Amino acid sequence: MNTRVRSILAVSLSISFLWITGCFRSSAARKAQYFESGRAYFEQGKYPEASIQFQNAIQIDKDFAEGHSQLAQCFLHQGFWNEAHRELTLTITLEPRNWQAQLDLANLFFGARQFQEARTRAESVLKEDPNQISAQLLLASSDAELGNIQAALQEAQQAVQMAPDKPAPYLSLGFLQEKNHQPLESEHSFQRAISLDPRFLPSRLGFGSFYLRQQRWTEAEAQYRAAVELAPNDSLPRAALASFYFAWGKKDQAERILQDAKKAKPRDPSWYRMLGDFYLVNHDTEKALAEFGLLRQEHPDDLKVKELYIGILIQSRQIVQAMSLNEEILKQNPKDAEALTLKGQALNLDQKFIESTPILESAVRSNPDAPFAHFQLGVAYSRSGNTRGSEKEWREAVKLKPSLLEAQQELANLALRTGDWEMLEQSASAWLAYAPTAPQGYVLRGTDRLKGGDLSGAETDFRQAIALEPRTVIAYTRLGDVRFLQKRFTQAEQFYEQALEYDPRAIEALQELANMFLFQKQPEKALKRVQVQVAKVPDDSAYHLLLGQVLLTGRKASQSEPEFEKAAALDNSNLLAFFLLAQSQQEAHQADAAASTYERLLRENPKNLEACVAFGLLEEHRGNWQHAEELYRRALDLQATQPVAANNLSYLLLEHGGDANYALALAQIARRGMPSSATTADTLAWAYYKNGIYSSAIDLLTEATKSAPQNSAYHYHLGLAYQKSNQVELAKENFRRALELDPKSPRANEIRQALLEWTSN
Repeated sequence: MNTRVRSILAVSLSISFLWITGCFRSSAARKAQYFESGRAYFEQGKYPEASIQFQNAIQIDKDFAEGHSQLAQCFLHQGFWNEAHRELTLTITLEPRNWQAQLDLANLFFGARQFQEARTRAESVLKEDPNQISAQLLLASSDAELGNIQAALQEAQQAVQMAPDKPAPYLSLGFLQEKNHQPLESEHSFQRAISLDPRFLPSRLGFGSFYLRQQRWTEAEAQYRAAVELAPNDSLPRAALASFYFAWGKKDQAERILQDAKKAKPRDPSWYRMLGDFYLVNHDTEKALAEFGLLRQEHPDDLKVKELYIGILIQSRQIVQAMSLNEEILKQNPKDAEALTLKGQALNLDQKFIESTPILESAVRSNPDAPFAHFQLGVAYSRSGNTRGSEKEWREAVKLKPSLLEAQQELANLALRTGDWEMLEQSASAWLAYAPTAPQGYVLRGTDRLKGGDLSGAETDFRQAIALEPRTVIAYTRLGDVRFLQKRFTQAEQFYEQALEYDPRAIEALQELANMFLFQKQPEKALKRVQVQVAKVPDDSAYHLLLGQVLLTGRKASQSEPEFEKAAALDNSNLLAFFLLAQSQQEAHQADAAASTYERLLRENPKNLEACVAFGLLEEHRGNWQHAEELYRRALDLQATQPVAANNLSYLLLEHGGDANYALALAQIARRGMPSSATTADTLAWAYYKNGIYSSAIDLLTEATKSAPQNSAYHYHLGLAYQKSNQVELAKENFRRALELDPKSPRANEIRQALLEWTSN
């Protein structure tokens, strides 16, 4: 290589080295610059700006633990709990001994009501640092929530000993003493916390809440006002003071405080949204609508305000205007999870569940941590007949946000339908924890106690619900149930009638009243009482359904059919009305009419699993096996393990020359779903027979004939299996039994011919 070439190469290599080194230094320097900029913004309380800078630093180095940690702190300060959880988890993965991150994550678990997980993490921190006071306090709070109140008190006392000059341990001890019904000791602890540091804001707010719960209004007011004076630039004390005045019955004063707050900081979202949020929380929809409508004009770039306004429009059934505004958001960002959820919610309200389902599924994919999206998807699934899917979505919703009481209520309703008392208890606990002054929690807990046989405890809860809201209709109904179980029928009737007086559409009260009369063997009295209520409320689908059921009970089937027809016509989502209408038509030998009813049901509810199966059974019975096969396939598309559809489709395939291997797979699914059924045993045996597996067929058919000895088809199949296994005498025995049980069956001549051939041989 000549000198010139070597020189050029050397220069080139030097330049490359310097370029690579420069890039490395540039990346490290840029990361540091972004990080320091983020810290500067953080110190100024500019958390959105700080978040952007920390994210820029992490993009350069995804394993930058301190960057993830600081980003988590930004999210915590903004209340973005799911994002904070993600960043804290990443921080701990990169730096397991980051005990502050461990503690922050433990606090998030506590906030999500995952108390055992919070406790475990607090203990881990204390093992590393026994003097970590925050971990000690979290341990006490977690034990209290887990029901270990004595252990919690001891742990709080230990925290006081660890830091006797700090207010936080006394504050925690005060809350626990109050929880343990020690109001004097609790008050003393709150006073001690304030004496140690009169400017410690949590002590003022905590003491105010203590006095509020004691209904010592003047003393509570003094603490909340002191909190406002301590933190004039913090929105939290003002919101707390407004809530206090609302609880005291001084709504006008609460509004004035929030109106003044809005004027004080008209550019700060946390201040100017407070008044609208107050109206929302207190269900003052009219004022909330007006306030957020005004805010949308004043702050057109505030997406949160726009979405809240759209949500209130939807609640007010101003769907057209809401969707027009919502489409503006989706036009800019088609994957905006909140806008997709709002669109799905509007469609749900319009009962367009088929249309809402894919939209809400998209919302959940866009943001799997959005609890309200999961809740609305659960609603769409439920109203489409997908019970399993709805339960899954509602459980996910309350996992993400236990205080989402709409989802808790749906789970409670589902628990009542399915008899899942553990789920009912969980929903009741959530209501009592997050809305202790609402009657619903007491109604749910009382219902749980009622189902468990604790009539006294149930009555206490129902009466507490009425004390909180005298027109709580369901509480009167449940008190009627208590008296019904006690066989104090006159009082039970009075409670049911009270419920119906408050709400003429109180279907449960009317149902239980009718049931009580039927229990007393007074069917005519039951019928007349239901007819009176139907006359009062002629447009109620549930009442016509009940009237049809009472007529059926009284053996007046011909009169019940028009009532089921009315119920279905009034509400196309009243699935039971359709099913009972079709059933009554079948019993009246009106198969074509029943088929037409099922077609209507599936037209309105195309994803209803039960309708597909029921219609399939009808079509199979009518001899329309091709259509039955189509319906069973449709059912299996909705739920691949539906045992009746799998069983019947398998049998149809075997009988009509379908794929024997696929039929065998379906029969195995059916058998797993219905392991004690003679029908699934026969179908699986028939599939084994068609696939040449005769010994397995014999075992199952032997079981089937023992379970259902009068079924000729089972004996016939067993005879064929024995025949293929060259067990002639056993084959003859089962053929004869099949013929004896059903001498006119379609297979009778075939059996006689086989027996004749054996005899002649």
